[in-house]
Amino acid sequence: MGWATSYIAQLKAGETVSFRPRGQSMVGKIASGQLCTVAPVDPATLQVGDIVLCKVNGNEYLHLIKAIQGPRFQIGNNRGFINGWISANSIFGKCIKVEA
Repeated sequence: MGWATSYIAQLKAGETVSFRPRGQSMVGKIASGQLCTVAPVDPATLQVGDIVLCKVNGNEYLHLIKAIQGPRFQIGNNRGFINGWISANSIFGKCIKVEA
């Protein structure tokens, strides 16, 4: 069970969630502790640069889509690190708002 398990369950149920993630990996887009609102999303609408709540290699992230290759999405942070490639079923929601 990771930090986002309960949020993922709510997103799968069609709910929009808000939380304050901690960490420095998304500085410049999301500062540690900022309130993020994440909504369920149709993966067909996702684009490079979108911030998504996802799972890569068993770890939960609120990170960027860095590339899209057919049905696969490359996930990474805002500091140049790439987490890896995932399919649409590992993306649970899209960040639609970031506020203090």
